[in-house]
Amino acid sequence: MVKIRLARGGAKKRPFYHIVVTDQREARDGRYIERLGFFNPVAVGGEVPLRLDVERVEYWKGRGAQLSERVNNLVKSFNRFGEGEAAKRAEPPVSKAKEAKGQEVAAGAAGDVSEAGPETTEDKAQGSTEV
Repeated sequence: MVKIRLARGGAKKRPFYHIVVTDQREARDGRYIERLGFFNPVAVGGEVPLRLDVERVEYWKGRGAQLSERVNNLVKSFNRFGEGEAAKRAEPPVSKAKEAKGQEVAAGAAGDVSEAGPETTEDKAQGSTEV
């Protein structure tokens, strides 16, 4: 049976996938019949995350080729968004600690020593002896 699936390329921890038509008995990265495009899951900046020849995908589907689950999802997103928008990821959420770091604390609030200045151990010792 003919399959349309991903063949992995790229460096360690930097995956890059070719979308290929191949016999299902071939190895994942082995011989293929035709290359239909590519998928770059770690695309940043101006890099294109997904390029696909949709006409050839339809041709091979008409000939009985089966799409892998991942390729089927990529084809759907490509049809919906187009080449440049297909695999854009959302910005990672900002942690609450980073949000708090950027906010200013009102004067006189707990933990704020900007008004009184920093206390030293000598000040504390003198303050405890004074009545």
